[in-house]
Formats: sequence, C-alpha cells, structure tokens
Amino acid sequence: MKKQAKTSNWPLMYNNISKDDVNKVISFLSQKNIPILTQSKKVREFEESWSKWLGVKYSVFVNSGSSANQITMLVLKELYGTGEIIVPPLTWVSDIASVLQNGFTPVFCDINLTTLAIDIEEIKKKITPKTRAIFLTHILGYNGLTQELLDLCKKKKIILIEDTCESHGATFKNKKCGSFGLVSNFSFYYAHHLSSVEGGMVCTNDEKIYQYARMFRSHGMVRESTNEKIKKDYAKKYKDLNTDFIFSSPAYNMRNGEINAVMALNQLKRLDKNNKTRKDNLKIFLKNLDSKKYFTNFNQTGNSNYAFTLLLNNPDFKKRDLIEKTLKENGVEFRRGMSGGGNQLMQPYLRKLFGNEYLNYPNTNHVHHFGWYIGNYPDLNKDLIPKLCKMLNSI
Repeated sequence: MKKQAKTSNWPLMYNNISKDDVNKVISFLSQKNIPILTQSKKVREFEESWSKWLGVKYSVFVNSGSSANQITMLVLKELYGTGEIIVPPLTWVSDIASVLQNGFTPVFCDINLTTLAIDIEEIKKKITPKTRAIFLTHILGYNGLTQELLDLCKKKKIILIEDTCESHGATFKNKKCGSFGLVSNFSFYYAHHLSSVEGGMVCTNDEKIYQYARMFRSHGMVRESTNEKIKKDYAKKYKDLNTDFIFSSPAYNMRNGEINAVMALNQLKRLDKNNKTRKDNLKIFLKNLDSKKYFTNFNQTGNSNYAFTLLLNNPDFKKRDLIEKTLKENGVEFRRGMSGGGNQLMQPYLRKLFGNEYLNYPNTNHVHHFGWYIGNYPDLNKDLIPKLCKMLNSI
C-alpha cells in the first residue's frame, strides 16, 4: 500500500481495500468451475474465523451491521418478549430503529464524555421493572464497558447487547468488546476496521440465539437451523408443511455472499496489526492537542479507534464554525456530532415520538454541536498528525 502524502487530502478513509483483497476475489472467481456466489462455504469459513478471533462460540454473517441490529432485536423479542431497552442518544440510527421496529420502547441515557458511551450513573436512574436490555454502543473504537455495568446487568438480570460496529478489536480487561454481552453486532462497511464492502455479524455464546439468528437471516426458514431438535420440533408441530419450507417468524432476507466473505477473510489477516497502528495514531493526536481548548481525557485503555475524536472543552459556536472552515480549506474531511451525526433524539424520526426530549442530555448535546471525528487509518502518514494538531491549536 502507498502512504498518503498530500496534506491537502485527508479523507475519512483511505485505501481500506487493498490490491491483495481484490486479487483474492479475482482468484476465487477465476476457478475452472464457477463457485456458488450466494451464502455458502466461504461465508461459513468467515463466521468460524471471526468467532475464533473474537472469542465467542457463534457468529452469523449478514449483509450489514444494521441488519445485525434488526435480527438481534427480532431474536430478543421472539425469545424474551418486548419491554424497555436502554439506549444512548449518541449511536447509529439503526440501533434505535431496530428497537422501535420490533416493538420495544427505547429509554434514553446520556453519555460519559471519557468513553462517549452510555453513562453507568444515568443507567441506574432509568432502570425499571420493564427494562429488558441495555444496548451499549462502543463509539469509534473506545471501550464502553465497565465492571460496574456488567455487575449491574447480572444483579438485575438485564440483557446486555453490544454494538461493536465501530470498534473491532477494542478490549475490556484484555478481552475483546463484543464478547461480553448476550449478543453483539459488528459492521464491515467500507470505512470500518475490517471491510467486506457491505456486511455485518451477529455474535453470541448462546446456542439458541445463534439458531434463531440463522433462521431470521433467511426469511425465518427453519431449515437454516443446524440444530436437529429445533427442526424436528417444528416438523412435528406442523405436519401439513413441507419441511423445506417452514417459516418460523416473519423475518428477513439478510444473507451475505461468498465474494464478501472472501474479502473479509483476507482482511482479517491484518486486522490486529492495523488496530495497533490506529491506537498509536490516536496517542499522537491526543498528545499534541491543546488540552486547554480540546477535550483530551478520553479513556484510551483498550481502544482501537478508527477515527480521531475532536471535542471542544467549552461550547463556542463561532469557534466551531471556524474549525470547520479551517478543516475544509485544508482538505481534511470530518463529520460533526461523531457517531450517527450526534443526538439521535434531534432527528425527525424521533422528534415525532419524543418532541423536545433531546434537550435533556447535556453531554450528548455538547458532542452533537462541538464534536467531530477525523479519519484515522493504517496508511495515514504519522508526520501529518502533529501538523493537524498544530493547525487546530492555532484556532
């Protein structure tokens, strides 16, 4: 891979799909007998490799991280029923959409600025007898877990779901994020740590959840289960149905394909090395930022950041606009509001339901108005990072 050299061209992501990735796909397609291209052996190989890398028993490869969210919520509803799910306002739209679309009630909690994840003290205030789960988002590569949160979930018998779409390889106590919750979701979108161009994963140690996720990925077809007892139970109960076509629930077609799996398998080989580079880059960025102007007290322990987090210490709209003007003039791509564009409660789809509720989350609102992320990727020229910081510090 060639190193990015131009200071006037700093995209959010650069060169995330290598020539070697492409060559692996070409080689796969160049076989004498054209292989099956829909979900088949390579999908299964990637699922097994990912499970081993993450440290879980089961993984289900789907067509996006948003689909992973959707299937997770459908499985949760099927096995445990609906109720309240605690969510952060700072997250991706599909997390909250999947909660709503499956009949759950989202209960919002503000974030902790040091991790950008949902704050444990706020969670304690929002738990009720109706709380079914906590949907934790690991933001931009930061670990959002605490032992207190894990202990609380265990004590209250509350399900923990981890959205790890932006945080491949982040760790808590030397164990990978995404291996703690009952279920975790990953995204393999182009800009993420590992890319299959489009793709996602549902991960779990629970065999029943795994079987239902497999079925719900493919229209709810019982034949997609690898558990013979589940298949026999359905066949026995519905004797008037062809066992090839028993649909357990009104589910989806969210399968992924062999080409995506081939690319993902090749990318997995360099994921750990790339994550170390990202982590080193973040240290340089935060070390060189002026802590009097910018928030630098992020918890870097166990991070795998794929983006630099830039946050003003104090609300200042004039300075905010000047920062954005300066970044644009210097060809540095950015996104204001960090993950998902900031406070989801400000978005039309939630304002229709919750009105001015968005006003009640000061930390999230501060990030919404005065926070950004800037691209951090393995091919980034490290010499450019202090130069960027010097430019930001001068504003």
